Amino acid sequence: MVIENDLYRVEISNHGAVVKSWQLKKYKDDAKPQRVLDVVHPEASQQTGGWPFSVVLDDEQLQSAANAGLYQTSTDGSTLHAPADVEFSWSDGHLEVAKHFRFDHTYVVRVDTSAKFDGKQIHAGLAWLGGFGDLTVTNPAPVETVSTYYGESGKINSFLYKKLDGPDKWPPGRWQVGEDFAGIEDRYFVAAFLPANGAAPGTLATRYWKSSRTVQAEGQDKQEPVPQVATASVSQPLALRVYVGPKDYDDLKKMTPPLHGLINFGWLEIISDPLFHGLKWLHGYIPNWGWTIVVLTLVINSLLFPLRISSYKTTLKMQRVAPEIKAIQERYKKYKLNDPKKQEMNKEVMAIYSREGINPVGGCFQMFLQMPIWIGLNRALSYAIEMRHAPWLWIRDLASKDPYFILPVLMGLSMYLVSKMTPMTATDPQQQAMMKVMPLTMAGMFMIMPISSGLAVYILTSSVVGIGQQWYLNRTHPVTVPAKPARGKK
Repeated sequence: MVIENDLYRVEISNHGAVVKSWQLKKYKDDAKPQRVLDVVHPEASQQTGGWPFSVVLDDEQLQSAANAGLYQTSTDGSTLHAPADVEFSWSDGHLEVAKHFRFDHTYVVRVDTSAKFDGKQIHAGLAWLGGFGDLTVTNPAPVETVSTYYGESGKINSFLYKKLDGPDKWPPGRWQVGEDFAGIEDRYFVAAFLPANGAAPGTLATRYWKSSRTVQAEGQDKQEPVPQVATASVSQPLALRVYVGPKDYDDLKKMTPPLHGLINFGWLEIISDPLFHGLKWLHGYIPNWGWTIVVLTLVINSLLFPLRISSYKTTLKMQRVAPEIKAIQERYKKYKLNDPKKQEMNKEVMAIYSREGINPVGGCFQMFLQMPIWIGLNRALSYAIEMRHAPWLWIRDLASKDPYFILPVLMGLSMYLVSKMTPMTATDPQQQAMMKVMPLTMAGMFMIMPISSGLAVYILTSSVVGIGQQWYLNRTHPVTVPAKPARGKK
């Protein structure tokens, strides 16, 4: 049976009343050519013997019978358009199982599950088995991004396959109680089992484990883990709302309970969050996400320009005292780093800085301030569903690295040009060489590591703006070479 609306197309088999396909119509996978994304993994489900929306019972034999039974449906039609209700029921004379699905125009589906044995209600749960998400991604491997999770007391606990136990650790009847919600997710999409509207928090129970399947890797069979999750409730029959869709921050925040914490903005969320919402606000006026990043970069660099001026003035002061600093360093260079004499050298250097009113870190403060912005923005660009497959010029996915390496090369060249235009504060030749190599290192990182090309757009734009700002500063505050002491006559 097929149920669909503008957002999804779901196939449910009457053999077990399980989901065989869940296509999200607004999203494509990474296959070539691209196809409508299906978050169900048929091969994994067939190998592990479990499909999404399988029933989970405390008796393994009864559970196998319920998921293998041929269910009767409440409608004769093979295709339904939401809003729609459909019920699947099965009985072998002792065990009776019924699943009632209610579809509407949103990503949320209401599922009521009931199980009885000889007329008495028994404990039943609902599972998402066989893996989840986009199987066609290449970097990182799909299994590296899939995790199970549960919410408890406002905190979300996630478990990648490395942290999951096998099914032997979760025997039939073992549940972890007191949860607010549970589910399975990958980088951009999520399936969440939520309590019915009006239910008290902490009324759900969950199980999470991993099975394995055989895949081909470099011509050999390899065992790949398959994360699994199941949810039940204290009260029976089981009434759940199930969200299957994208990790849209604003939509998930409106859910009850809120699910926006599933979007992994990392430990710098205090920076990632406002940068992401700044991008979304600008995107309301600029239709392309790439140009939105460019405009955001211009805004941030304009706000940071006073810091660049302050940093530049500090650099000029440090250049004026550079000969004195170098002379002091020459006097003490014969001493080892742990020699007490080195402390005297540091005192002399700091005395010069104090005399000239120089903050030693003032010259690089602006660069240090940019680092958390880079990290926070990269998290926002890499994990926001809006950036997935977002095009800009030759880029087809701003959340992934540039496949042609054009952006890293341009970024490295522009960073090198800025460094050549900026007065050097370091007197140590090794430090000077390190500053020159840094643009090359940054370009190499963007070629090798899976860093979002959107961040490369930001850094490239920042560097181009920096070239203009540095040209202006060099003209209005020219560098003066320290005068040599005059040689007097005897």
